[in-house]
Amino acid sequence: MFGALGLSLTAEAVYMTMLRESTWGVAEIAESLGVTAQEVHDALDELIELALVRESPLNPGGLRPTSPKVGLAALLARAKANIAQQQYEIEVTQAAIDALSEAHHLSEAHHVDQQDQLIKIVQLDTVRERLEQLARMTRTECLSFNPGGAQRPDAMALSKPVNRAALERGVTIKAIYQDSFRNDPDTLAYARWFNSLGGQTRCVPVVLFQMVIVDRSIALLPVDPSDARKGAIEIHNPGITAALSAVFDHVWSTATPFGCNDTVDEFGLEPAERELLRLLGDGHTDEAAARKLGLSVRTVQRMMSDLTRRLGADSRFQAGANAVRQRWL
Repeated sequence: MFGALGLSLTAEAVYMTMLRESTWGVAEIAESLGVTAQEVHDALDELIELALVRESPLNPGGLRPTSPKVGLAALLARAKANIAQQQYEIEVTQAAIDALSEAHHLSEAHHVDQQDQLIKIVQLDTVRERLEQLARMTRTECLSFNPGGAQRPDAMALSKPVNRAALERGVTIKAIYQDSFRNDPDTLAYARWFNSLGGQTRCVPVVLFQMVIVDRSIALLPVDPSDARKGAIEIHNPGITAALSAVFDHVWSTATPFGCNDTVDEFGLEPAERELLRLLGDGHTDEAAARKLGLSVRTVQRMMSDLTRRLGADSRFQAGANAVRQRWL
């Protein structure tokens, strides 16, 4: 039971017996436990060294067990201190491994521009591996843009243990999703799980590109925002990472916290409705607007039909003109 505190099995048995039978001597203890008298003496020496047995003030030459509340508690405190020291040494070792891995990664990476510190990661599997490495290396904060609606089930499954470990280390994780992710039950469930552990999630109508920023010093961006399979660019340049962090902070300040209802403006427009009017006003088709909003074409058409009605228009063109005249845009 108390092996973790440094007690041998015999010493533990002798100590427990002395607590129950305070008047017993070595012979009685040995007979009760089925051991030799020498084994009891050895156990008593061990218990004396651990301060679990002391000389009795009422019986000179005799021994008495120390109260468990005092003796065992002291051993437990010592064991905890040893574990804390071991944990510290493990963390120092992990930091050394991370630093060595980072140096190895940089030395092996191709397409490195020494001045701008840009690293091109071509293979999709390598991008995923690098994201996992960065997650384990994160010390204070991880920020991310997550475009589209539903997230890939395999990506969510892989990120769960990594995010849990980071949050348990005290890392702040902020993720910005598109409003349309609420339409996917699996992604919605993941967001609820993530927030229950202390992660922070906010939503905006459109997330234009994918991005991950680690400790505001390393950023990962897609080579082609429209096709993640083409790889990523890893950025270490302080000026660029500071600018990208500022972009994230601005979007975060205007985004809607997960679990809150979308904010409706003075004209009764939800964020997605405002963004749809803007996209169609810029000449996007229903299909293009649906892709950017992460919604189905049918949903976009239904939203536009409702907006046209509320604007008192007979056509989409007239709706756009009315939206400008009524200062909806």
